[in-house]
Amino acid sequence: MSSAEIVPAIDILQGRCVRLLRGDYEKVTVYAEDPLEVAEIFEAAGAQRAHVVDLDAARGSGDNTSVIATMLRRSALKLQVAGGVRSAERVSALVQAGAHGVVMGTAAVRDPRLLERCAREHPGVVIAALDVIYNQPAVSGWTETEPVMIGSLVGRWDRLPLGSVVLTCIDRDGTMAGPDLDTLAKVRRMTGLELQYSGGVSSLDDIVKITAAGAQAVILGKALYENRFTLEQALAL
Repeated sequence: MSSAEIVPAIDILQGRCVRLLRGDYEKVTVYAEDPLEVAEIFEAAGAQRAHVVDLDAARGSGDNTSVIATMLRRSALKLQVAGGVRSAERVSALVQAGAHGVVMGTAAVRDPRLLERCAREHPGVVIAALDVIYNQPAVSGWTETEPVMIGSLVGRWDRLPLGSVVLTCIDRDGTMAGPDLDTLAKVRRMTGLELQYSGGVSSLDDIVKITAAGAQAVILGKALYENRFTLEQALAL
């Protein structure tokens, strides 16, 4: 069994590095005032890639464009940027600013033509986000769900030159209650694209199980910030 890449997450709300509980903006924990400093810590630990989420842009309540632009300019990490990416212009702007990956969530679900256009304009760069709760994809910063079958959605994505699919199990996100391996295995069977998993990771053993279930990358958030284990330990797996 090959090891999965470890991808630390940096979620940004009003300029600060935070984590939400199950995507609830009313349940916020602030971990750092400067997201760039967090990126530098992850880089020093040996990470190659980080998952950066603009939470304000995701729910349409502002954005952290300047913060992310600074991170793209000054961090040596490969940054995949998510949150509120709902136009071809935004995708192109992030690519030109140096984003290694650009994550489309709401647009990937609700506007398949836009996703296809962006994927073909930037092959291997655009990433589709599959944020799942109650077996349905969530959109608009996880504030709404879309009545569409996950299988038909992922099947459509599988035909595009995407860089990856990020699966986030929302009911596990920020809980450290363990990963949703059943959903992961199900989605793994649906696609041949690189699959990244996020949600509920609480231990190094969870990472091993996620890798065994077929994920090529594991996005780590609260478990790192709460010191359940170190990034160095995760990378050593």
